[in-house]
Amino acid sequence: MTVLSAPPELLHPIADDKRRAVLDALAAIEREHAVRIVYACESGSRGWGFSSPDSDYDARFVYVHERDWYLTVNELTGPNQPQRDVIELPIEHDLDVSGWDLRKALRLLSKSNPTLLEWVRSPVVYREDPVLGPGLRRLAEQCYSPIAAWHHYLSLASGTFRGHLGGEAIRTKKYLYALRPVLACQWIERERTPPPMAFEHLLEPLLPDGPVRAAIDALLERKRRSAETEAGPRIAAISDFLEAELARMQAPPPSLPAGGGRQQALDAYFRSALG
Repeated sequence: MTVLSAPPELLHPIADDKRRAVLDALAAIEREHAVRIVYACESGSRGWGFSSPDSDYDARFVYVHERDWYLTVNELTGPNQPQRDVIELPIEHDLDVSGWDLRKALRLLSKSNPTLLEWVRSPVVYREDPVLGPGLRRLAEQCYSPIAAWHHYLSLASGTFRGHLGGEAIRTKKYLYALRPVLACQWIERERTPPPMAFEHLLEPLLPDGPVRAAIDALLERKRRSAETEAGPRIAAISDFLEAELARMQAPPPSLPAGGGRQQALDAYFRSALG
């Protein structure tokens, strides 16, 4: 059985009560901070598509203040309190909700920030402004830098491989944390476009069959029914695949376009959001 044979609600499970809790939290943030939510999605393993039953819900959002909040000389929110560009709620049980101010998000987007590029491609969207949400997605496309994204994912994969996949007992999720960025690098090399956030959309075109795919499918099945901390024996097919791919990509790296920038488009979008 391949991953794509499972329905989306099993690949990216969001319990109804958790969805409601996220939506309630976003509404409360808008009231308490006098902001407007531009876009909100699920990040982490539930967005990637390989969560465990006890995985956290990682809700991430982009928000915008009223125009005058940005037009202040001292940028203070109170006595000796500099303006913050992040809103974070205390983590409660398995619910983790945090977001970035739109200006911060756009500054990062101008540098082709991979985290934001994943957010706008999340398969689980909690809320989206009907105008600003699609506009943010278009800007992400315009600012995308293939070479920057490739190096980001290579660094993630290399660090995970070196730090967590060297022993005989390996945590299940660490294999997936190395596989996803390796496949993202392959996607960038082949397509030059931003890689999908959902793991199944990477896996199906890049590894449609074969022994490595069979080992990954078995790993995914185990991950989705086990605890986050579960470990198992080294999986030779996956370890050898990762080692070979990392060696290939590092000697030498591919020639990819730089992209990025688009300052005028970013400024125009920001001003329209303050409208």
